[in-house]
Amino acid sequence: MAIDAAFEEKWKKVLASFDNKFGGGLDMQGILFLIGVQELGRGPETFTKDQKVELMHIAICTLLEPFGYYKLTSQDEDGWPHYDNLKKLPQLNGGEQLKLMKDAVIDYWTRHEDLFVV
Repeated sequence: MAIDAAFEEKWKKVLASFDNKFGGGLDMQGILFLIGVQELGRGPETFTKDQKVELMHIAICTLLEPFGYYKLTSQDEDGWPHYDNLKKLPQLNGGEQLKLMKDAVIDYWTRHEDLFVV
């Protein structure tokens, strides 16, 4: 039980940091979008609906890379990163998926907060 409480406390701190930098009310999709924009490295711009989906995919791959699920392999001519899937994601229910993503966001934010320029 204490582990879950400690985990949730870390998550609240990360959310508060995002809120301080980008305003309140961000959900997981908003956080994924911001991480995707950060990883693309071009700063704020107008994106199409398809590009927004791709940015969230970039974020997911980036977040799960340290866990061994993806590896950055290249960038295309427009600077968009591409990843290879290294291993299959485990079958997780919705709550388990959310916990995995929260854990990955906590890890990412801990390593990149000072570099976040979106």
